Amino acid sequence: MPAGSSGFVGRDGDLADLSARLAATATRGAAVVALLGRPGIGKTALLRELAARHEGARWAGAAAWESDLPGGVLAQLLQDDFPDDPVDAAAHLVDLLRGPEPTLLLIDDVEHSDSLSLQAISTLVRHQRELPVLVVVATCAGIPPEPIADLAADRIRLHGLSRHAVAELAAERGHALHPAMAQLLTEHTAGSPRDVLALLDELPGSIWARPDASLPAPAHVTAEVADMLSRCGPEARALVDALAVLETVRDAGVALSEASELAGLTDPRGAIDDAARLLDRVSPLEPRLRDPMTRAALLDIMGVRAAGAAHRHAADIVGDPVARLQHLVAATPTLDAELAADVDRLARERGAEGSWASAAALFRDASRLTPDPLLREQRLTLAVDALVAAGDCGAAAALVPAVESLRETPLRNAVLAYLAILRGRATEAEVRLRRAWDIVNVDRDPETAALIAQRYVLHTLVRCRGDEVVDWADTALQLANPDSPAGIESAAVRGLGLAAAGHPREATAAYDEVAARLPHGAQAQRVTMGRGWLQFIRDDVETARSNLESAVATAALGGSTRITLWALGWLARVQFVCGDWDEALASVESGRALAQTSGITIVTPLLEWTATQIQALRGNWTAAEASLRAADAVTQDYEMMKIPVLLARAYVAEADADYAKVRRVLEPLAAMAAGTSLTEPGYWPWPDMLANAMVLGGDLDAADEFLRPHERRAAERGHRSAMARLGYARGRLLGARGDLPAARAAFERALELLDGLPLRYDTARVNFAYGQTLRRAGKRREADAVISTARDIYLALGAQTYVTRCERELKAGGLHLMRGSRDSVELTPQEDAVSSLVAQGLSNREVAAELYVSPKTVQYHLTRIYAKLGVRSRAELVALRR
Repeated sequence: MPAGSSGFVGRDGDLADLSARLAATATRGAAVVALLGRPGIGKTALLRELAARHEGARWAGAAAWESDLPGGVLAQLLQDDFPDDPVDAAAHLVDLLRGPEPTLLLIDDVEHSDSLSLQAISTLVRHQRELPVLVVVATCAGIPPEPIADLAADRIRLHGLSRHAVAELAAERGHALHPAMAQLLTEHTAGSPRDVLALLDELPGSIWARPDASLPAPAHVTAEVADMLSRCGPEARALVDALAVLETVRDAGVALSEASELAGLTDPRGAIDDAARLLDRVSPLEPRLRDPMTRAALLDIMGVRAAGAAHRHAADIVGDPVARLQHLVAATPTLDAELAADVDRLARERGAEGSWASAAALFRDASRLTPDPLLREQRLTLAVDALVAAGDCGAAAALVPAVESLRETPLRNAVLAYLAILRGRATEAEVRLRRAWDIVNVDRDPETAALIAQRYVLHTLVRCRGDEVVDWADTALQLANPDSPAGIESAAVRGLGLAAAGHPREATAAYDEVAARLPHGAQAQRVTMGRGWLQFIRDDVETARSNLESAVATAALGGSTRITLWALGWLARVQFVCGDWDEALASVESGRALAQTSGITIVTPLLEWTATQIQALRGNWTAAEASLRAADAVTQDYEMMKIPVLLARAYVAEADADYAKVRRVLEPLAAMAAGTSLTEPGYWPWPDMLANAMVLGGDLDAADEFLRPHERRAAERGHRSAMARLGYARGRLLGARGDLPAARAAFERALELLDGLPLRYDTARVNFAYGQTLRRAGKRREADAVISTARDIYLALGAQTYVTRCERELKAGGLHLMRGSRDSVELTPQEDAVSSLVAQGLSNREVAAELYVSPKTVQYHLTRIYAKLGVRSRAELVALRR
């Protein structure tokens, strides 16, 4: 039996799946699974590992030269003689396979199997359906051969390994890869284990320490490509060579017209057909080479001189200015000050447009070509800065040792601080920024000074210090050109600082001004995201959703990964409060993936807060704890990271009705609130939770003292949802003190404030607290109606944890409304007006027009009226009102 391989990585899920299928045959009977994937993807390694973990597994490896050998595969499986007839051979198999435990049959390269073996196995599976046997066949073909294809309804397609699995594979070969290099190797090989291992074995160890290395093709790929080229005509060879050169600088796609001109072809269609095996099959009229390794192999076969000449020719053909210069760079192996200056100039233009990934590549090219050492260092530093701005912290971090080895400059410190901010390292960022500001000469170098000030803007934003954000933004705007990256970024964040500092109206005006100046483009993404963030914390929820969704969509058009992550984090919050929890979890998942690939950790707690809260409310405690651990796993130096983690912990405790723990978790927020956005209504929904926990813990005076400044500030700002949340906490407090009329007024006021806002979760919370307060005051009938409303909303949200608690409250009350009676039921004035108009026969739209509210508001009131009165329909309501 083949032994398991030490090189088996990244397939634990597939292995567990197959093991589970094997175990299932004990009750479900015989099954066939096809394992599909291109050569070298790891099918054989998976089969070997599966065989090693299941004693008694039988293995066969088919070979092309044995496909005409009758019973060749059966002979390997049985290691014994067998009948020549497939039916008799199947019966012989049955005798051998009967036993108390499921049996595993593994056939590798099944497409080369002989007919007798396949027929026998097919007969076995079709006629012995109760037999506990799992047949796993692996093939490079799209489907397994007949007659197995009809039986293998279940198919598992293996894809390339992830970056982490590639790094693990490299570690087994003795290479500790930086994440940026692991990502490069993964993309270059498409995660193919065979190709990864080939390059690890063929290349010198020093190459793996260079994150900017250009990886060649493995020797076997180069040989395969050379063989394919030998079968192509001259036009096909010219076309694929042209594609290799053009794709070097424009991997996203090459215009067929440019490739044809470079290849010297007037009609490329024949060449496309001739070179089909080397091309991607997706679009014949938009040809691309099949993968990066094929491109590398073609360039290797061309040779340095021919490739250089082709790049120079390509520079005269392509229309894109970035591509033109990159072709010239590729054709220039030596220093060239003039070309370096041209590349630097274009890099700055791309940065000003917000195309930071393009700017990073150009700055790095300019650095390589620059003869002057100081200028070369500056351009390398700017390349790292652009990588960070693009959100590629992994690639930027790989260049940190090179940047740290350079002489100290204000720019160097500002760039390293920028990276520290995105990685959540507040202390490091503070030290580097302070040093940068201390040594910069503002008069001689205002551009760098503005850059440092702009980094301070980001630093203080995630410290949640609004006044400092505004001060540093104003400094940056005084020093920078308003249309420069530093000027645009500072203006885009300044509004958030104003809001955090207690000036929400000025913040809105600031965003209106900057949005009018930057209506579109990659740079506008920063403004769109910030504006959506502000609108969310100001209760303009639907507009916030639109802007945040727009900011996320801009990522595909060259937007910043960092900005996209923030947009996803706040979009998930919008979706959560509106009750769109599946959408919120999808946004979180997108954010998680982006954070992992980019290396940006600062947004992780914000994302995981939403995931934790939803899972806890749904009663998925394991998933909630996993999200909480993910939030805890990153550095939490910044307040913008600490606050969501504490809120997530508090929501888990609250969902578990552990209010003492809620208080313990949230009291640190009270200690750190002064001078931060924690004091501003709407920024962070924590004061009501803490006050609620205080009340339920019996500390009424402390709750009263804590609530007053927050209530005053929310009223001053006119912040409806914050006043509503604080209102239910005040209602709890008043109810606990025995002042039921005042408590009822506080709760009703809270519900009125939420009326017209799409905040379903907050509405449910207010009703739940209201109902509990009424029940504890002995108002069982009213409590039953209000808690039923809360239950209905929680049920619609999927918040099973609170549905259960509501049902527990209803059961404890011992009373449910009798239908057709409205004794002791009090309707609010708005509810009474709605019910009266409906009883007169008016439609929802007509009622809305009469009362100057929206039809949605009318429907909301009707839902509450039905619950309070115990009726199911308009007809029952009309009958009751009569």
